[in-house]
Amino acid sequence: MALIYANADDFKEKTKEGTCLVDFYADWCAPCRMLAPVLEQIAEENEDITIVKVNVDENQSLAAEYGVRGIPAIHVMKDGKQVASRAGFLPKDALVDWVKSA
Repeated sequence: MALIYANADDFKEKTKEGTCLVDFYADWCAPCRMLAPVLEQIAEENEDITIVKVNVDENQSLAAEYGVRGIPAIHVMKDGKQVASRAGFLPKDALVDWVKSA
């Protein structure tokens, strides 16, 4: 499916349907940069998962609303509701399994 970017104004619209893997990230964060190509692969290989990226430096209020304390913070949203969250890097297969089991 798609890899899309969201901000505080359009986040709820972009996560309201289906399964979304939300990546709260920052450009300066090394683990976030490690996770980026993994998320791109997941987006290409999984039609049923939408990857939504949120830059925490540009969307601090949104990050605070979702309790982001460390990055990368990864949240699973199903039909607009948060069902799981974690912080840190995960390999692709483990990340896909985690999202699908949430």
